Amino acid sequence: MAEKIFDPDLMSQVIESLKRVFDPEMPVNIYDLGLIYDISLEEGPVVRILMTLTNPNCPVADSLPNQVKRTLEQIKNVHKVDVQITFDPPWDPDRMSDEARLDMGLF
Repeated sequence: MAEKIFDPDLMSQVIESLKRVFDPEMPVNIYDLGLIYDISLEEGPVVRILMTLTNPNCPVADSLPNQVKRTLEQIKNVHKVDVQITFDPPWDPDRMSDEARLDMGLF
């Protein structure tokens, strides 16, 4: 496995890109929805994403990870994107940001 890198500018670009990807069933981006469990940057640079879906039977289980990959591949100088799906732990609405809760009227 490649060595992890610390690149605040690239991390910021990754997060901003993830905020442009929306769950089609909710009017909230996947980052604020809490679907992104981990972001790691490695030499290359390689972006590795560990994410989940709102439920295992999500109708976008195949397309959403591919959309994330394609979106992150648009970042200049990113050489590879690896997106992994996990359901451990399962997604819970408590993972949502305050902004997402406000957007969905949960406050």
